[in-house]
Amino acid sequence: MRILVSNDDGYLAPGLAALVEAMRPFGEVFVIAPEQNHSGASNSLTLNRPLTVNRGANGFLFVNGTPTDCVHIALTGLLQQRPDLVVSGINDGQNMGEDTIYSGTVAAAMEGFLLGIPSIAFSLVEKGYRHLDAAAAVAAEIVGRLARSPLPEPCLLNVNIPNLPRSQLRGIVGTRLGKRHASEPVIRAQSPRGETIYWIGPSGPAKDAGEGTDFYATAQGYVSITPLQVDLTHTGQLPTVMRWLQSS
Repeated sequence: MRILVSNDDGYLAPGLAALVEAMRPFGEVFVIAPEQNHSGASNSLTLNRPLTVNRGANGFLFVNGTPTDCVHIALTGLLQQRPDLVVSGINDGQNMGEDTIYSGTVAAAMEGFLLGIPSIAFSLVEKGYRHLDAAAAVAAEIVGRLARSPLPEPCLLNVNIPNLPRSQLRGIVGTRLGKRHASEPVIRAQSPRGETIYWIGPSGPAKDAGEGTDFYATAQGYVSITPLQVDLTHTGQLPTVMRWLQSS
């Protein structure tokens, strides 16, 4: 099995190193990650300048670009052979609900999925890498299941893991994405030159965290797996738009 590993926290992130080690028993592992932290980069590609690929002291390749750049470069020119799986993470913090729209971790996996390869994004629910070893063990368990029993078609899975010892995790469940309230207000500040500057505020609290959601599962001590899709077409609204066009 050939596995491509990336992330959005950068090639020096502890979560990336832990995920790489968790993947090694499954076969050949290729690592390429951003040079800098790119949390919130979503699916952005760098088109206004060339990109460079270098090897760090830890042996990992790094790119002066986004998570999507990393996976795109690897799959469209850098790798001699296509991988069987793309994994991203382990992210320092959750990617649930609308987080998935902005997440560079999910974006790296999504790029693999868009290019026809089964892909998985892994995230710890709380920041700080507490119980990272347990999260790595969960990642290995999920990849092992996929290796033994592949899903019938390419998948994009979003996995969120509570910061608990492995013995305290209650299991792995399939979930849907919950929903958050709107983000907190921007934080206004002043630069040393007297300019008004703005910091994006933190995410809002969970609005829809009922049973069956990723928020609910992780709050109960379960690992959450949500299958994602990329088709943004609002099929339920399409007939309404067509009638609107015909009547105007």
